[in-house]
Amino acid sequence: MLILLRNNAGSAAISQARNIAKRLLSTTTANRNPETTPATEHYDIIIGGGGLVGTTLAAALVNNVTLADKKVLLLEGAPPFKGFDPSGPYQNRVSAINRNSVELFKSINAWTHIEQARYKPVKQMQVWESNSDALIQFQHDNFASDVACIIENDLILDAVYARVKELDNVKVLNKARIECVGLPGKTGAPHSQVKLQDGRSFTCELLIGADGANSVVRKEMGVDVLSFNYDRMGLVATLDLNMDDDCDNSVAWQRFLPTGPVALLPLSAKHSSLVWSTTVPHAKELLAMDANAFTDALNEAFCRQYPRVDLADKALQGLNALFGNSSAQHQRQYPPRVCGVQDGSRATFPLGFLHASSYVCNGAALVGDAAHRIHPLAGQGVNLGFGDVRRLVETLAAGAYAGFKLGDTQHLVKYERKCLAKNVPIMVGVHGLHTLYSTDFSPVVLMRSLGLQLTQNLPPIKNLFMKTAMG
Repeated sequence: MLILLRNNAGSAAISQARNIAKRLLSTTTANRNPETTPATEHYDIIIGGGGLVGTTLAAALVNNVTLADKKVLLLEGAPPFKGFDPSGPYQNRVSAINRNSVELFKSINAWTHIEQARYKPVKQMQVWESNSDALIQFQHDNFASDVACIIENDLILDAVYARVKELDNVKVLNKARIECVGLPGKTGAPHSQVKLQDGRSFTCELLIGADGANSVVRKEMGVDVLSFNYDRMGLVATLDLNMDDDCDNSVAWQRFLPTGPVALLPLSAKHSSLVWSTTVPHAKELLAMDANAFTDALNEAFCRQYPRVDLADKALQGLNALFGNSSAQHQRQYPPRVCGVQDGSRATFPLGFLHASSYVCNGAALVGDAAHRIHPLAGQGVNLGFGDVRRLVETLAAGAYAGFKLGDTQHLVKYERKCLAKNVPIMVGVHGLHTLYSTDFSPVVLMRSLGLQLTQNLPPIKNLFMKTAMG
């Protein structure tokens, strides 16, 4: 009797796996003529999701000498990319790109395209507190190198797509939305399987989830996810500045307000990009303001005197005296005055935290927002994604050279370990900063002010922070 029950249970499990595989690979419906049913196509690698990270990954895979012969399919849910006009107005979706990300673009021959269009190097960054005089300034000695580069997202896409179009082994499908996914560990099939909403189906050696915070690939992997909303919104806009013709707008400014950080990122001599993190009601209020009222509110945010914590001010004076520095008030610079906001450039988006407990499984891997999502206050979100791209390509190339299959977990786990070692400390640090600066409780203001000013006064610590941020 026990043997019979076990046999029945085993048969049921096999039958269930077969049914899942059939559902994924079947492209027929009740209203479709079987004679027109497309055959299942096979690729070495399928990237589910495009965007900045997924598209760059497609280019990086085929640009690698070891992986150059692999067939890659990029499933992009958006319509075909319309291109980028460098003579047009500046866009509100920008990224602060660090040195390692620039090196990635150079490695796929996309950086020249960006250089010939437009981008803005950041020579210095100033971050300061609204409830005390604490501040920190980041720059290389004698401004010998850039802290970061501010680049419009569509320009990055334009540069990367230009490379992808030159590659015979990469196929891009637009408006390709994934309906369901099957992985070898669950279906028992030898390959990962993808079925699109339009009925087309594909198989591959390795399926890469680059499909954002609501990743279908991640859900099918069944990994645990730590995720929560900050109950905050980010507001972006493109700003006009009141600056002299001989001034170089090359400083990134960020001030921590009681409601969240507000930052100005340079775009050109006369323009900057705004990223303002604040409460949901305040973000909606800012979005509804007319241009003049919004400009006034923004200028006030950078100059307004907020309630002070006397104990923090006295502690900072003592700390600066100990290091032989003048008060932070005398060191502080102020950002250029904003004189206007470009029509239609204001937009909002929710802020939150997400991290997957694992980035890989048999036949699948995660990159970018599918694996992690952080607060934009440090400008590290997309750089973490580009870091995933570099490490995944390196790992796959080393595995292929050693004879491993692309979807082999034994080798993919090396990619996961490298990513966790780099990503987790940054994510924890950024979340900690958000938590520290979400209150005006006096002891917390004292602690964070001392920490910020101590970092400013100790170059080795400050250089360590800057090196981490730059990759």
